[in-house]
Amino acid sequence: MTRDQQVHEQLSNASDERSDLVRSTGTFEGRRPADLVEPNVEVAIPAIEFRNVNFSYEDKKVLDDLSFQLAKGEIKIILSGSGGGKSTILKLVLGLLKPDAGEILTRTLYLSLDPYMRGRISGVKSYAQGVELGQVIVGATVGEVLESKHPGFAKGDIVQGYSGWQSHAVAAGGAVRKLDPRQAPVSTALGVLGMPSMTAYVGLLDIGQPKPGETVVVSAASGAVGSAVGQIAKIKGARAVGIAGSQDKCDYVVRELGFDACVNYKKGDLLAELKAACPGGIDVYFENVGGDVLRAVMQLLNMNARIPLCGLISEYNATDTVPGPNLRPLLFNRVLVKGFIVSDHLARLPDFLKDCGGWLREGRLKHREDVVVGLEKAPEAFIGLLQGKNFGKLLVRVGEDSTP
Repeated sequence: MTRDQQVHEQLSNASDERSDLVRSTGTFEGRRPADLVEPNVEVAIPAIEFRNVNFSYEDKKVLDDLSFQLAKGEIKIILSGSGGGKSTILKLVLGLLKPDAGEILTRTLYLSLDPYMRGRISGVKSYAQGVELGQVIVGATVGEVLESKHPGFAKGDIVQGYSGWQSHAVAAGGAVRKLDPRQAPVSTALGVLGMPSMTAYVGLLDIGQPKPGETVVVSAASGAVGSAVGQIAKIKGARAVGIAGSQDKCDYVVRELGFDACVNYKKGDLLAELKAACPGGIDVYFENVGGDVLRAVMQLLNMNARIPLCGLISEYNATDTVPGPNLRPLLFNRVLVKGFIVSDHLARLPDFLKDCGGWLREGRLKHREDVVVGLEKAPEAFIGLLQGKNFGKLLVRVGEDSTP
C-alpha cells in the first residue's frame, strides 16, 4: 500500500468527527505510475473546528490534469493554467483558522472574479504588489461572520472584504465593511454596488465627463464595468454605444440596459460597424480591452475626446511587448488619455454608494450576475473570464447564502 493510500484510509476511517465534512472527488495521483490508486475516489475529511479551503499561487511544473495529492493530513489540488506559454499553478489547501483580538472569522459566501487578478499572478510588475508564491490569490468577497473578537461585529453579520480565493478567512475588523441584506442582495456588494461599478462611476464621471448629447463608447459592454458605464452615460444624457463579443451580449445591453447601439467585434468589419453606430464620432471611450478594438476607436475620436483607461484585457496573457496603436489621432484631436485605478479614489465611495444605490432602487441601473457554484470552479471560470465567456458580473458562490 502506498503512503497516499495509507493517508486515504486513515482519513476515510476517521468517523468520530463526521458532523462537518469536506468532500472532494477526483483522480488521485502519485509521483510514479506504481503509486496510482483507484480514480474518482470520494474522500471525506473530518472537520476540526473550521477548516479553510484556499487557492494559492504555486510555481511548479505544468500538470496535464487536475490532480489530488494527499500528504500530512491535507488535500492539495494542483491545477495548471497556461497563458501564452507560461503556466500558473493553483493549489487548493485545507487548514485551520482562529481569530485573535480585533479580528473576525468569516465563511465566504461569494468570491468576485475580475480581470485584474491576472496581473497579480503573472510575475510582471503591476500597479499593485503581486501575489507571492504560496499566498492565497487575491479577490473581493462577501462573507458571514462565524466568530468575532471585534466589538463592532457579531456572529451572523454579513461583511464585504478581500479574503481572496478561500472558503474561510480571518480578517481585521477594520479591513471589512458591514452589509445590510435588507437594502440589497449581498452579492451586489461585489458588482453593481461594489468595485466594478465604482470603477465605471469614477472613470466615466471624473475622467470621461460626458455631456448631454455626446457619444460614449465602452468596450466589454456586457461586463460588470462596461454595463454600468453605458447606463450611467444614459443617466447623464449621453448616447451609449457598446462593443461586445457576441450578438446575445449586444442584444442584452441594447434591449435590457438601454444602450443606443452595440457592435459585435467578432462579426463583420469592426470599424465600419462602429462608424455606423457613431455617425457623429466618439467623444468618450471607456477602455477595457485594448488591441484591435482600440485601434478602430482611435480612428473615430472627436476633437477633445476623453479616454478613461481602465483595462487592457486583450493583453493580459501576452508574453511579449504588445505593439501600440498609432498615436497621431490622439495628438491631432487633442485627446485626453488617463489611466486610473479605482483604489486611488476611495474618497468617492460615499458618493458612489449614494448615487448608484439610488439608481439601482429606482430601476435606472440594472445588472446581471454570472454565478458559478463551488470554489473548485474558480480557476476554470477565471480562465473563461479572460476569454470573454462570462455574461455579466462573474461570481463564485463559495458557501450557501441564507440571507433574505
